[in-house]
Amino acid sequence: MIPLLAGSLLGAADRPLHGTIPCADSARSTCHGPAVFEVAATSSVWKFTRTQGTKDGESFAAIMKTADTGQSDPDFAGLIVRCAPKGKIDVLVALIRPFPPRSHPRVTIAAAGGGTLTFDASMAAAGAAVLLPDEVSAFAAGKWQTTPSLSVAVKESDSEIKGTVALNGLREAYHSLLANCSQ
Repeated sequence: MIPLLAGSLLGAADRPLHGTIPCADSARSTCHGPAVFEVAATSSVWKFTRTQGTKDGESFAAIMKTADTGQSDPDFAGLIVRCAPKGKIDVLVALIRPFPPRSHPRVTIAAAGGGTLTFDASMAAAGAAVLLPDEVSAFAAGKWQTTPSLSVAVKESDSEIKGTVALNGLREAYHSLLANCSQ
C-alpha cells in the first residue's frame, strides 16, 4: 500500500506548467518579467493503479483522487477507492503525516450540497491511510458519484487533518475500477 500511496500521490500532485504569454504591443515573441503560467487542470483525474499483493500473483486495483491543495491541510493527500478481498470495495483517506498504526481516528465527511457523516475508522498502510468502515463503500458506489466534492476531517487524539476532494469523474473511474477488480 505504501508504494500505491507514494507513487500515486507524488505522480499526480505535480503537473507541468505550459507556455508563456505573448508580449502585448511588442514585436518580441514573449515577455520578460513576472512569468504567467497556465496550470494543467487535474481536478477531473482519478488515477488508476494496480499494486502487487503479498501472495504470488496477487494484485489489487485502486482509483485515487488527490486533494484540492487550496482547501486542504498539507498533510491531507486525497481519497482512495480500492478493490478488497471477497468482492468488497474499500474507501480510504490518504495522509502525508501518518497517525499511529493502531489508532482509531474519528472521520467526519461533509458532502457538498448537504449531508454530514461521522465514523470511527482504523489505520492501514502503516498509518498513512485511514480505512473507513464498510458502509462508506455504498456512498462511493452511489450518492458520491453525483456529489461535487467532499470535505473530510480526520481527528486522532488532539491532532486533526482536514481536506477537500473534488469528486467529478468518480462515476466513470468507479466503473473502470469494478471492471478491473477481479483481474
